[in-house]
Amino acid sequence: MNAAADQARIPDWLISQPVRTGATVRLAQIIGALSYALDLTEGQPPGHCLRGCWIGMHTGRMLGLDPPGLSDLYYTLLLKDTGCSSNAARLWELYGGDELRTKHDFKRVDSQSLLQLARFVLRHAGPGEALRARVKRLVNLYRNGDALATELVHTRCERGADIVRRLGFSAAVAAGIFSLDEHWNGKGRPQGLRGDSIPIGARIALLAQVVDVFNTVGGERAADTEVRRRTGTWFDPQVSRAFFAVARSPAFWSGLRPEGLEERVVALEPDASTVLVDEPRLDSIAEAFADIIDAKSSFTYGHSQRVARYADAIAAELEVPESRRRWLHRAALLHDIGKLGVSNGVLDKPGRLDAEEWAAVKRHARFTEEILARVSVFSALAPIAGAHHERPDGTGYPKRLAGAAIPLATRIITACDIFDAITAARPYRAAMPLERALELMERERDTAIDGRCLEALKRTVAAGERTTP
Repeated sequence: MNAAADQARIPDWLISQPVRTGATVRLAQIIGALSYALDLTEGQPPGHCLRGCWIGMHTGRMLGLDPPGLSDLYYTLLLKDTGCSSNAARLWELYGGDELRTKHDFKRVDSQSLLQLARFVLRHAGPGEALRARVKRLVNLYRNGDALATELVHTRCERGADIVRRLGFSAAVAAGIFSLDEHWNGKGRPQGLRGDSIPIGARIALLAQVVDVFNTVGGERAADTEVRRRTGTWFDPQVSRAFFAVARSPAFWSGLRPEGLEERVVALEPDASTVLVDEPRLDSIAEAFADIIDAKSSFTYGHSQRVARYADAIAAELEVPESRRRWLHRAALLHDIGKLGVSNGVLDKPGRLDAEEWAAVKRHARFTEEILARVSVFSALAPIAGAHHERPDGTGYPKRLAGAAIPLATRIITACDIFDAITAARPYRAAMPLERALELMERERDTAIDGRCLEALKRTVAAGERTTP
């Protein structure tokens, strides 16, 4: 079948010209919707970043921040967790078990309380391991805990600040994210900043984060109690007073309900900071989130970018128009965004997965579709990216699609995903030679891999070998 015939089977959304987003889509809408992916990697209930933004913006307004300050605060709150995937593998290495649960539970720990820290470590270090292995973990955390905690925080904060700078946000937003874990009394991390030397965005974001965590598990009273207990140690007393003032209003608390939360948070964006998104900005957002995805595991570092590059080459071979290849490129970049919701204990496990672990891995495809479906300008990509583990023979997941029910865009991404998985170097093995990789893929022709996409891949590999010096 030729390329023109293949294109006749492309869904209508991929045939049409790309949506002109610059006049209709606000950056706040996109970031707010994508923040659900950040909630996943922090092990938090859906809407955590949005609720934190609601809490923090009301607090900032009560403090009397000027419009530029509120604009910086708004994106500090929405993007505070952009670096969180970067320490996931290290956290799993140190604690074992499910690092998403470890992250979730640590949000309720006062790290300045030795008793709370000790209880946390005893409960979370090496769950299910043999006694000797667990004791080894505990000894390491006891001896090196302070240095290890600073390392984990610094990695996350530095990575998050770098991502928001690349996305074009202000230095104040980057500083707020970098200093998120600093405490008013100087006992925070990574720099031990004290008092007013901590950026105001970071001071508000830290309080908003804690309020949401404790309100989610224990209600308004639990949140109020925790803020009072940490004021003067973790929290700026002035920021706490502003929070207590807004918290007197029942409308403040009812605004945290899930129905309509995204719309309410988008409406909080200061008019002066409203940004309408164009195509290049959409590309930058997709690339930034691809980096967030790939930072989760050292085993797949750079995977999303390579899959997108291979997809470009195959699409060109199949004569997919360039305007449509731009959308395919974004889908390829974001195809694994659902992996942010899968524990590194599963993703990085060196041995064979058991049935429960395999089920957890398979859920990432559904997570990908659900996350992208929330983003208006990426919603058409959601079923395309989420289906990248479907197979032509109908034995894939999550929906067991088969044959023509799998769009061309998905079949391209699938071929590229498999190719990169077997040709990229891994910490536990060297990269497989291209010829050997293509031989293995040939065995899966029209069962796991679309034959036309495989032929296009072979042509691109051959062309690359001919042009390599």
